[in-house]
Amino acid sequence: MADTKEKLRIDKYLWCIRLFKTRSQAGDACDKGRVKLNGDSVKASRTIVIGDEYEVKAEARKWVVKVTGLLDHRVQFSEAILYYTDITPPEELDRIKSEAATFQTGKRMSKIGRPTKRERRDLGGFMDL
Repeated sequence: MADTKEKLRIDKYLWCIRLFKTRSQAGDACDKGRVKLNGDSVKASRTIVIGDEYEVKAEARKWVVKVTGLLDHRVQFSEAILYYTDITPPEELDRIKSEAATFQTGKRMSKIGRPTKRERRDLGGFMDL
């Protein structure tokens, strides 16, 4: 396992376990009240303790994580998941799955969106009347 320190800030920890892409995003989430311990917002400088349970609202989803180890530097995802336990309620996970199922893939659906070249020609002829 990775080297650990005695004191570790919550913003650095959330970045290290890959809940946020950047440490500044983790700090901003703390400043905006999106990271809570026992229902109370925490500052980015708060020292974490093994066993703490945090509610974290990230861009895409809401996490409830329990600290199982202290990690002071960013590591790959497969190693980072060893330092926390995801205890997010099942209803939140179901909501995330339903949103993912309805998300569009980005491909153009037939007859929706920009007209094809043929449709543009037809529209041009229609407008010239």
